[in-house]
Amino acid sequence: TTHTQTEVSAHQHRMSRTSVVFQQSKALLRATSIAFFPETLKSCNISTQSTFKSVSFFRAHHIRTLNKNHRTSFSGFLLQRKFPVNEFKSRSFTCVGSSSIGGEDYSIEEIMATEKTIGFLGAGQMCEALARGFIESGVCQANKMVATDISPERRAVLATLGISTTECNLEVGKSDVIFVAVKPNIVRSVLQEIKSVISPNTLIVSIAAGLTLSTLMEAAGGHTRVVRVMPNVATLVGQTAAAMCLASGCDEADEKLAGALFASVGVIHKVDEKLLDAVTGLSGSGPAYVFVMIEALADGGVRAGLPRDIAMSLAAQTVYGASKMVMETGKHPGALKDMVTSPGGTTIAGLHAMEDKGVRGALMDAVMASANRATEMSKL
Repeated sequence: TTHTQTEVSAHQHRMSRTSVVFQQSKALLRATSIAFFPETLKSCNISTQSTFKSVSFFRAHHIRTLNKNHRTSFSGFLLQRKFPVNEFKSRSFTCVGSSSIGGEDYSIEEIMATEKTIGFLGAGQMCEALARGFIESGVCQANKMVATDISPERRAVLATLGISTTECNLEVGKSDVIFVAVKPNIVRSVLQEIKSVISPNTLIVSIAAGLTLSTLMEAAGGHTRVVRVMPNVATLVGQTAAAMCLASGCDEADEKLAGALFASVGVIHKVDEKLLDAVTGLSGSGPAYVFVMIEALADGGVRAGLPRDIAMSLAAQTVYGASKMVMETGKHPGALKDMVTSPGGTTIAGLHAMEDKGVRGALMDAVMASANRATEMSKL
């Protein structure tokens, strides 16, 4: 490769965090890029006195490079979150693959080896986001995927990714994994249409809101290898927060397969189906709550005199940075809040105003209202 090869000393057993220090040398100081070859590391700290233009992480067949002109995500079995370029240009930075509150650990190595074919019933934005994530993470090659949609425009978008497109749902029904990504009101008819070509080994993954496992299995002609997933809109940027529940016919291999697919575009947890409405209320609808929070913080900044563009940038970055601290430190949000709340200071004054307006209770009520509505919709 063109990368400078540097000896790295690191523990080669599984651990939650490992520090890796690059020994300084003339060759290292002159390097414009560096390659890091982790075998079993889930996270690492890298400290150096040099600034590199790019950092590459290699493992097996999963290779991703981050440089100043290209942003991509480290995902799947190594790193699950996207890192801004500036985090790799500082003197010291941290890369974390899974923290104490991250998603479950699903490896994509086995899936890459099996070369599963993936079909999408529906080629909307969520399908596009999933397909992009699968291709970029190496979970599945574009030539192993097929998508169907009634819209020629949406089929054209998927075709630009190298994915086969069709107007025939039966073609998708022959895939090893079928993603049901159509509107909830037509899921039943679409599954009934393809049930005659579904193999006993096919795994059906539904991201349609409000449809229970029993409904999906019945529509698929009694097929029991079904997974129901609730992702969220952040899938569009490779940062989904998702949860899944499995039907009775699914085995451990099915769980690993579905888990690894969604781990390539964010984090995923396995839950009982009775909890999926709560997931809908929290992470499914949650991005909208956060968007309102960012907008309100920016409006507050404007009210205090900041230009709109600066206020919006500061608000969004503040939410991003605070979330990153929760994810990477593993500390309780209350403890992190106390870290920045000085006696008699500005922060406690702001927090008092939030408590006075019932912000905490409003957010809890929003989750419950959304969860209750999800329950109602599942009974329609």
